[in-house]
Order: sequence, then C-alpha cells, then structure tokens
Amino acid sequence: MFNQPQGGNEMPRFAGTPTMMRLPAAESAQGLDAAFVGVPLDIGTSNRSGTRYGPRQIRQESVMIRPYNMATGAAPFERLQVADLGDVATNPYNLADSVRRIEQAYDAIVQHGCVPLTLGGDHTLTLPILRAMARRHGPVGLIHVDAHADTNDSMFGEQLAHGTTFRRAHEEGLLDARRVVQIGLRGSGYAADDFDWSRRQGSAWCRRSSAGTVRWRR
Repeated sequence: MFNQPQGGNEMPRFAGTPTMMRLPAAESAQGLDAAFVGVPLDIGTSNRSGTRYGPRQIRQESVMIRPYNMATGAAPFERLQVADLGDVATNPYNLADSVRRIEQAYDAIVQHGCVPLTLGGDHTLTLPILRAMARRHGPVGLIHVDAHADTNDSMFGEQLAHGTTFRRAHEEGLLDARRVVQIGLRGSGYAADDFDWSRRQGSAWCRRSSAGTVRWRR
C-alpha cells in the first residue's frame, strides 16, 4: 500500500499535518522510493537572505497540490512509496558545518536507494547533495535552471558560497560534463567571459538574449 497525500475532501486545507502534501512523515529513507527533504539554509548567499524559510513555506503551499496530473496522466503515488523526512538540522552560524551536516544526511538517504526531493534553501546546498549522490552513483548529470551559472571561483575570498557551487562540483569530479545542461543564463555579467568556464568543461547551456532569442551552446 503506497502512502497517499491527504486530500482537501478528507481534511480541510488549513488543517492537518504540515508535511509536504500532507504525506506521512518518516524518520528514515528505508523502504522509500522518494522522499521530500527540507534544507533550511541561506547563510551561503551574498545578497538576499530568507530562503531558510523556504522548506516551511513550500510545505504550507503544497496543501493545494492534488495527486493526479490531468494533462499527462501521471499518478506517482500509485507507483512510488513517498514520505517527508523533515528538515536537515543546519547550523545557522557556520556554513562549512552546515554543508557537512547536509552531506551526512544525504549519505544516509541515498544509501537506501531513495531519491531525495529537496526543498531549499540557497544554492550552496547543492554541493553537499551532489557529493552524496556521486559517492553512490558516480559522476551525475545535471539540469540546472537559473539566471546565473554559479561557477565563480570565489566570492569575497570564500570558495564555498551560493555562486561557486558548480565550479566546486566540476573540480571535485561530481558531474559528468557531457550530461550537464544550464538553462536560462541571462542578464549582465562581471566580465565578458562569465559563461565561458562552463563551456570549457563541455557543458551545454541555453541563454536568452535581451531580444528574447534563445540560443543553445556547448
């Protein structure tokens, strides 16, 4: 019997357990095909903070989601065992320690063959997740949808930050560059070669120009 989200005809949408889609909570990924995991982290960002509240707000809004996709016919909860594993206990005073905690938590999840569905959180959290995934599966492919490539070498002298995530991931051999696609890169840059580093790694990227033209490059 697969876990089912609690629907609005069973429990009013303003009530019930505040998990993702009001699915059952679980303490371990054992026996799960996929699991929602919150990573309340925003001390890696150089600009606007606040994404630490992301997991809680996403869960709050998820009460409006119904389990069937009427356009595609997808019904994941009829085939997959899914639960909510709660949040990783990040350290709000220490980014390096938070990264270590996230990595450790995801090691425990993926060892059971469970696919983590992450609710973040600033982009720094991607690096420890990729580390855990690569330990389990080897270098992985990536579809990255963002306005920025996040391939800075450093930010304010720090090599661990929201804008350096994919530079570190490539350097550590976590990504299979042939299967990496960055979509949505746009806007102004710090230098003319801002996007060149990703291209030199062999990744593909899609950039939208100010005129609205979409261009794929590798």
